[in-house]
Amino acid sequence: KGPGLAQAMNGIAHAALDRAPVVVVTDGFTEALAAYVTHQVFDQAAMTAPVVKAYSRLDGADPTGEIEDLIDLALAPVRGPVHIELTGAAAKRVAPGPGAEAPPAMPAAPAAPDLTAAYALLSEARRPVVVVGLEARAEPAAARAFVDALGCPVLTTYKAKGVIPDDHPMRVGLFTGGSAEAPTVERADLIVLVGLDPVELILQPWRYDAPVLDIAQSAHNPHYTTPAERLCGPLGPVLSALAERNPGSRWSAGEATALRADMRHRIGFPESGEIDAQDIVERAADRFGPGARITVDAGAHMLSATGFWPAMRPNDVQISNGLASMAFALPAGIATALAEPGTRVLAFTGDGGLKMCIGELATAVQYNAALTVIVFNDGSLTMIDLKQQSRGLKPAGVRWPRTDFGAVAEGFGCAAWRVSTVEDYDAALAAATAVDGPSLIDVVLDPSGYGAQLKAMRG
Repeated sequence: KGPGLAQAMNGIAHAALDRAPVVVVTDGFTEALAAYVTHQVFDQAAMTAPVVKAYSRLDGADPTGEIEDLIDLALAPVRGPVHIELTGAAAKRVAPGPGAEAPPAMPAAPAAPDLTAAYALLSEARRPVVVVGLEARAEPAAARAFVDALGCPVLTTYKAKGVIPDDHPMRVGLFTGGSAEAPTVERADLIVLVGLDPVELILQPWRYDAPVLDIAQSAHNPHYTTPAERLCGPLGPVLSALAERNPGSRWSAGEATALRADMRHRIGFPESGEIDAQDIVERAADRFGPGARITVDAGAHMLSATGFWPAMRPNDVQISNGLASMAFALPAGIATALAEPGTRVLAFTGDGGLKMCIGELATAVQYNAALTVIVFNDGSLTMIDLKQQSRGLKPAGVRWPRTDFGAVAEGFGCAAWRVSTVEDYDAALAAATAVDGPSLIDVVLDPSGYGAQLKAMRG
């Protein structure tokens, strides 16, 4: 309680804005103690209230039922965290378990939405474009079948990477709300949003005039756009029903291939002779292959990590996008490695984000997590640095001497390398594949290409 909950608030806010069902259990203050303004005491319910879906002290007549209701609520759209504040007295109560009698009746399935207007939109469209968002991670097969039936270009958000595999012939790239996807979406006569949550997009005005068909688990209001038709409910049955209404797309696979090449060019780095963020991601992908998963921290490097890592399955790329929190990649990478033994995990992090959580390397060593941390070490909070420059401001509070993270990691007991050339980086990647537990590659890189990439993906 107290400082423990305060330290956990960033993670709870992440769960809220990244739509993760989480039960947060904290120690609780007694009512008598909570009445005092004293050492380490504050209103814990008030602190979490803006970001949790529900709160309970489990001191009612049916704590078992309350727990079940809280879990159901955390899992219901829009998914998110719930908070249990458990005092010692409440924790010592003997609560009955789930009843041994007949299980409770399953809730009735929600009524299927009326598809008439959606059928009309799809039947009239000849150049639709599909944008797949985070909710589709629960129905990847239905999403792929829907895209295949329409035969049209598809873009995914960061969190939906892998729902449509990166090698799918009609996948063009990422949809971020920036300008890089505009050449594709501007050609659409219908934009179909599949499981897109507006929390995934950057704060930019909607720039497209084509009508929008919004297919989501629940209505998201406010939204960046007012759809011509909105269908709310389980995605699988809706997508399957709509896939039967293939309008005969006028798109060709060759057009999608050209658009994909154009996007890669727009977000790519020019040849400089120095190792850059695109090199770091693509060479790691070549070495570790499609079976690996990655976690991505917030910062300029996330643009290359999400743009150039080949994701083939949902959750191959894990990122804090709704909250976009720094210090996410390392602990998320440890969790992923421990949850999926035998799967190689790479944590892509900037130097600023790693400094905020570098003590987690001790946890990685303690549990021998099969994790390789790759540090984009440019001595700057580059995303903010570039924003300051774009506004004609002098750099303030965003630059520092480059830390030798290889030396720091070795102090924690990690295998580590510090590199600054493509050749040395390739050698470090090869060596990391042979390490049973955690390792770290500290890459001193050329950040000069970030400005153009940021403009393309976020401008």
